[in-house]
Amino acid sequence: MQSAKETATNIAASAKAGMEKTKAAVLGQAEKMTTRDPVKKEMAEQKKEARMQEAEGMKHEARAENAATRREQGVGLGHGPGHTTTTGMTGHTGEGPLGGVSTGTTTTGARVKDPRTTAGGHGTTGYGSGPTY
Repeated sequence: MQSAKETATNIAASAKAGMEKTKAAVLGQAEKMTTRDPVKKEMAEQKKEARMQEAEGMKHEARAENAATRREQGVGLGHGPGHTTTTGMTGHTGEGPLGGVSTGTTTTGARVKDPRTTAGGHGTTGYGSGPTY
């Protein structure tokens, strides 16, 4: 849940930075259009670049802050609620067309479904587009 919140916050920061960059570009262009003096045009271009860099910096600060919050809370490190392990699975052969798909049980005793079978229990090779009989 926290990872989704972090992602949403990062997307919002990127969107805000994009809007600020667009605003900087428009303002810079407007300033350049209102003057004929090359020095003022250059100053307008420098202001525009500074605004764009500031917006990008704010975005990076927000992302760093979100990552720091995640690390403080231990989210996204595989230690949150509902964390399960996939190590120690039995039935792992490393042979066959799927190259090592585990078809045994997990360490918790939950049965892992063989992905090479369909819902009806009929085996499939994974080749061709026709029905299996």
